Amino acid sequence: MANNENSLTTQPLLLIYQFFKLDGLLFTALVLLSLSGLMILYSASGGDMALVQRQAVRLAIGFFGLLVMAQIPADKLRAWSVMLYVAGLVLLLLVLVAGDSAKGAQRWLSLGLIRFQPSEVMKIWVPMMMAFYFSSRPIPPKLKDVVVGFVLLAIPAVLILKQPDLGTAILVTSSGLFVIFLAGLRIRMILSMIAIAIAATPIIWFKLHDYQRTRIMTLLNPESDPLNAGYHIIQSKIAIGSGGIYGKGWFNGTQSRLDFIPERSTDFIFSVFTEEFGLLGAVVLILTYFFIVVRGLMIAAQAQSNYAKLLGGGISLSFFSYVFVNIGMVTGLLPVVGVPLPLISYGGTSMVTLLTMFGILMSIHSHKKLLGN
Repeated sequence: MANNENSLTTQPLLLIYQFFKLDGLLFTALVLLSLSGLMILYSASGGDMALVQRQAVRLAIGFFGLLVMAQIPADKLRAWSVMLYVAGLVLLLLVLVAGDSAKGAQRWLSLGLIRFQPSEVMKIWVPMMMAFYFSSRPIPPKLKDVVVGFVLLAIPAVLILKQPDLGTAILVTSSGLFVIFLAGLRIRMILSMIAIAIAATPIIWFKLHDYQRTRIMTLLNPESDPLNAGYHIIQSKIAIGSGGIYGKGWFNGTQSRLDFIPERSTDFIFSVFTEEFGLLGAVVLILTYFFIVVRGLMIAAQAQSNYAKLLGGGISLSFFSYVFVNIGMVTGLLPVVGVPLPLISYGGTSMVTLLTMFGILMSIHSHKKLLGN
């Protein structure tokens, strides 16, 4: 009798998921993560309800984008890949020529009432283009195909670095690299790429801006400049450590309440979360992220075309890189590069972009089932 009641309770929910072409497990995890983000944002902002409301509106727009993308079959996305990639390059060039500047960076385009970062949409359009290119090539790819893939990846990455926006450039580059890796790179090519990257390190170092080099040096020894360059990392680690195992409780974090944690609503919100919910809370959050990544990879593995497999896998691993870079950054394991914590940090374009990417995963999952019927 109890089993019948449970089935009657869950059946309407399953029908809703099927109607909107959603993967129930992935969608539920995203909703729970987003609600947790609103809760911790309220605390991190000192009870600023207006900030939470703006975030909720952006989440609503993002989930609407997810629903829209879930209805579009992967083969249509494949047909749009080249056009969107070229459009993205044009937008990046427009940013360099006529973009809006803020805090020393020129990253935004203003379209009247709307201002957005074209570099954010490249997090979607670059892996789409890479998946389009490699899905029509032999697997594993030949050396010439890999070289062409790197050129396709390098062009938007360089344009984004010119803004300058190192964090987004890293994420866009990683999204393309994951697709190349999933296309079946041989071990010999991977080792060669690592060797080339190591050899190019001195050149890259001198191409970096002064503040970017300072961030890397601060990572090695933040205590060398505790009141300036090292302040962010030091205060972040103090907050994380002071949370202990169980945390101080929601809205009881002293580091955030007393304004010791910089950018506590955006880049360093993981520090606030860990101070208030402790090691156990951090483990639950990380496991939630891990579940989302694994579920995304499972959907990609079950896709019915090479394009969908590469794109789904690239999106899933890109999401992992967002989490890895942010948590590594606030714990002092990676340089501070301004990457938000997905679906937790306060943000606009990045939030909508992430949820739209998951809409593509939903589409890959649902249309695979439709084709199988």
